[in-house]
Amino acid sequence: MAGGARWRRRTILEVAEVRVPGAGGAAGPGWGCGALEAWQGEEDAEAWGSGQQSVTGVEASDDANSYWRIRGKNDGSCQRGTPVKCGQAIRLTHVNTGKNLHTHHFPSPLSNNQEVSAFGDDGEGDDLDIWIVQCSGTYWEREDAVRFKHVGTEVFLSITGEQYGHPIRGQREVHGMSTANHHNYWKAMEGVFIKPSMDPAKHDEL
Repeated sequence: MAGGARWRRRTILEVAEVRVPGAGGAAGPGWGCGALEAWQGEEDAEAWGSGQQSVTGVEASDDANSYWRIRGKNDGSCQRGTPVKCGQAIRLTHVNTGKNLHTHHFPSPLSNNQEVSAFGDDGEGDDLDIWIVQCSGTYWEREDAVRFKHVGTEVFLSITGEQYGHPIRGQREVHGMSTANHHNYWKAMEGVFIKPSMDPAKHDEL
């Protein structure tokens, strides 16, 4: 969230400041495979619900525990710097722990929606780690509000404001909802955006 990272009614994550090496501020796809990016999810060491590690929403805009890496549905299917298309299947891997954003048919502890957790080791999990990026254009643009729809269970990554108590007091539950609504829009807060390299096969002949 921009500036003081205050919560808005739509709970959309906004870009605070993004530096794009070599991009010169040009418009274009802002999310690339292999890039580091932050959204308002944070994995916490405490286990909830199914016993897997929880994913929560926090207000701190500079929390190093909130970085996730975009990866393809399968290893090798998403080259570093390649723009992410609307409708593309991706995985989101937590940078600090190597666990993937995951959901399954298990109720979340606070809202009784569908639990969202962090799962796997060193980026390897299962088919329930795959999400579809839903956006309005051709690519996931830097300023877009997007939805993440889970492939296996068809829920949308959502946050509605329920807060945990001790030991993660004030952190908000992230969960899956079956309907598309204003609770499941997300925006990039900050990140490292990779500009695709030029195709070496395309050059001017002397």
